[in-house]
Amino acid sequence: MDGVEPGTPCWADLATPGLDDAKRFYPELFGWTGRMAAEPTAGGYTTFLKDGRAVAGAGPPAAEDQVPVWSTYVATDDADLVATRVEAAGGQVVVSPFDVLDQGRMAVLSDPAGAVFSVWQPMAMRGAELFNAPGSMCWNELVTPDPEGAKDFYALVFGWHPEERAAGPVTYTGWRCGARIVAGMLPQLEPLPEDLPAYWSVYFAVEDADATAARAAELGGTILVPPRDNPAGRSAALRDPQGALFSVTALR
Repeated sequence: MDGVEPGTPCWADLATPGLDDAKRFYPELFGWTGRMAAEPTAGGYTTFLKDGRAVAGAGPPAAEDQVPVWSTYVATDDADLVATRVEAAGGQVVVSPFDVLDQGRMAVLSDPAGAVFSVWQPMAMRGAELFNAPGSMCWNELVTPDPEGAKDFYALVFGWHPEERAAGPVTYTGWRCGARIVAGMLPQLEPLPEDLPAYWSVYFAVEDADATAARAAELGGTILVPPRDNPAGRSAALRDPQGALFSVTALR
């Protein structure tokens, strides 16, 4: 694959003060191997590989008081333009656009409800090299107390069109970008974690959601939402030992 179309999630990484612990936990959970960046300025940033292909990353937090968090990166051909649109649409530029060595240009942004996400303008690094296979990213989902505001915001920022579909008792929103549904939005069903006013959840595909959740707990993580069936498969929401939230899905 040559990289991901603009407006499509292309990468996920973990910002955590417990980088050494993350490099133990995730490889044991997902069968990843870690490759640390050689550049001293990268702060020990590690790219996780599955079967030799890049699937996600982990590095130190940007600020000392930042909670450990998985970030969704959306591909763009102009990170600066996206940052301008975010401010115009009522969001915030958390970290202004900057070049990551020769790899790409990125910015950290948040929507009006406080959900943080990043954009990636690729140069040498196109994004993940594997999707929708066990051990790789398979979905990205916004959980927010303000779905109507989010529809307006992401339409202005990425040109996404919301498409509603019933999923049991709730209405699920898919975000359409061009010909594809690229991400989703879940209305707030349960009280949000105190440290996350609204958030983008990163889903990783697994062979068996129940076994993965049990293994995460054995490795020192927490099962936040036990495995349950949904239209896409069987999913669970987990926290790693440092408290970073992520989800797993055994795809149908």
